Amino acid sequence: MSDSACNQAVDVMSAGRMREVLLSLAGALYEAHPGRGEIVLVGIQRRGALLAAELCRILERAHGIAVPVGSLDITLYRDDWTTGALKPKIGRTLIPFDVKGKNLVLVDDVLYTGRTVRAALDALSDFGRPGRVELLVLVDRGHRELPIHPDYVGLTLNTAKQDRVDVLVASLDGEDGVRLAPGRDCSDERIG
Repeated sequence: MSDSACNQAVDVMSAGRMREVLLSLAGALYEAHPGRGEIVLVGIQRRGALLAAELCRILERAHGIAVPVGSLDITLYRDDWTTGALKPKIGRTLIPFDVKGKNLVLVDDVLYTGRTVRAALDALSDFGRPGRVELLVLVDRGHRELPIHPDYVGLTLNTAKQDRVDVLVASLDGEDGVRLAPGRDCSDERIG
């Protein structure tokens, strides 16, 4: 296997398949919450917020229910923000509803170590106490460092720690899909 072939990103979810997965996840949310007036979605900026908005559109079109949606920036709640750029880029948080007593579904694109979700839970505490918090992720890639487990998963993907999983959203990236970029040098691998 050549180095270039080994290190190329591989499409693991096409745009069509991503659409099917989002429809399935929206259906699972609909079935799990019969008292739908108490469910709200909050997406973690950036792609989690875009996925949450799309799930709300699907719930409205496919099931006839309007679910409030918000977005959450967790930059200043991360435990590693001081190790990056000196001036972190702060995104927008918009939660235009009361979370108290609600079934809040936190939406993210990729679940990896769990640190982003932990930061999101810390950030959410500034907005009140939901009745329950569930986690929906498009991709669970494993390698958890914290005891965090998703309630709804679109795709479970076995990865190496150094691999990169990229969720593409058309409004940001020009296309929808999921790619896996191997982070390891596999030039020594032989096909036998």
